[in-house]
Amino acid sequence: MRLLPPALCASPGPARRRGVTPGTAISPRQPLRHGQPDLVSPGAEPGIRHTSWKNGSGVVFLRDIPLPLMHSPDFLEEQQNPPSVCFVAPQVPRVPLRTRQPRVSSHFSVSARCCLLLGIQDTTRKIPSRTGLSVKAPMEMWSTSSTERFYKIPEGKGPHSVGCTDLMTEDAVEGSFLRLYYPAYDATDIEEARWIPDKEYYQGLSDFLNMYRVVGERLFHYYVGSVTCPAKSNAAFKPGEKYPLIVFSHGLGAFRTIYSAICIEMASQGFIVAAVEHRDESASATYYCKRRSVSESQEESTPNMEKEWIYYRKLKTGEEERCLRHKQVQQRAQECIKALNLILKINSGEEVMNVLHSDFDWNSLKDSVDTSRIAVMGHSFGGATVIESLSKEIRFRCGIALDVWMLPVGDDIYQNSVQQPLLFINSEKFQWAENILKIKKLISNDTNKKMITIKGSVHQSFPDFTFVSGGIIARFFKLKGEIDPNEAIDISNHASLAFLQKHLSLKKDFDQWDSLVDGIGPNVIPGTNIDTSPAEPE
Repeated sequence: MRLLPPALCASPGPARRRGVTPGTAISPRQPLRHGQPDLVSPGAEPGIRHTSWKNGSGVVFLRDIPLPLMHSPDFLEEQQNPPSVCFVAPQVPRVPLRTRQPRVSSHFSVSARCCLLLGIQDTTRKIPSRTGLSVKAPMEMWSTSSTERFYKIPEGKGPHSVGCTDLMTEDAVEGSFLRLYYPAYDATDIEEARWIPDKEYYQGLSDFLNMYRVVGERLFHYYVGSVTCPAKSNAAFKPGEKYPLIVFSHGLGAFRTIYSAICIEMASQGFIVAAVEHRDESASATYYCKRRSVSESQEESTPNMEKEWIYYRKLKTGEEERCLRHKQVQQRAQECIKALNLILKINSGEEVMNVLHSDFDWNSLKDSVDTSRIAVMGHSFGGATVIESLSKEIRFRCGIALDVWMLPVGDDIYQNSVQQPLLFINSEKFQWAENILKIKKLISNDTNKKMITIKGSVHQSFPDFTFVSGGIIARFFKLKGEIDPNEAIDISNHASLAFLQKHLSLKKDFDQWDSLVDGIGPNVIPGTNIDTSPAEPE
């Protein structure tokens, strides 16, 4: 059995060549393919757990918490009848094992060792599921106070305090939706913003991972429900200078808040960052606000606006993935351009209606954006969006693509349609030959286009999940690489800042990291670690 990398908040691995999509349901008897999101990863400590599959349903255990899935997770390569899956739980005190084997509905069984619940033998309760299944889980799982023991998203290291606020225009899907990160006044009396602001995002992530919503929602609430990002919600904007602007595009299955470590660092260094939430059905979940009918809004207790949720769209049977993703990346690029226009409109002093009704004073942004220094940045599918946006909008003076997924990029892009400087920052573990060849084709001989690779990093070294997960969770979802996540994100951020200083003509000290842009320094290499030479004939 081979365990493969996941695809949370991202695009696929090498198996995209076969057209497999993260979150795509596979019938129980269909061979499982490489490149699907795997929900179990290998460990190295005592306490083996076993999971059995039957009739297309199953359960895996995450830190001894049972997770029923809608079908067996797609992490076995070409296994028609997958064997029992096992992963290793964290080191725990030895507890006598129960002799009887518990049952988890009629669809599957769990071995007796699964009763070892971190030393808790009988403190369990049943969890209902959407199909009538029930599983046993520790009562302590549902205590939100336990989330305090987990890690935090790193604070910005620049000279500015950081605030954030959400902006949504129009009461229709065609409007813009973004989270703005910005230099702010110090405000010790203002709370930090919630990292994942609505439970519907938990449901969307559950759908994306093929997990029952009722279980996924509780799981995410338990582990990250109390997590905040180190930016003060609706803090007063700090005027006094013109700040360069970055428009940020998220990856497949993500949303506007998931890259706060990157966005907050950029804002702390003196940038305004508009993190777009895409409505092309590539986000795990997003929404727009629509007005209620007259009869509904007449009730005093009922607000006149309600959220209309849009969830991740799975690939349909027989549907060509490249066609769908190319269509989506076109919409994503337009949404980035629309976000740019919106921020420049606010900068000019025009009135903008925010349907979210926050306390933030948007008039304070007037004349605070340096309209000649604008960049676009994104991860994975967002990296493809960067390329597409550069080809369509000359006001983006340069772009940064983090571990880019090139499948959505149109063929016309390679015909010299991207003239602006472009930096590719890749992880060591995600890339594959076909993807790298496309990057090299786009770079061609342009010295203003660079590619570097961070050693020991994985695809999830860029989103925030790498910071809010402990060791076993990180192994389970492959959220951390061999390199320390803080070091990996520092390398990425420092290289990005040095690149932005050069191509936006900034008068900062970011040039101290110029060597990183050339792939020189600890844990970074120029170009790629992937061998793209043609295979020798046998």
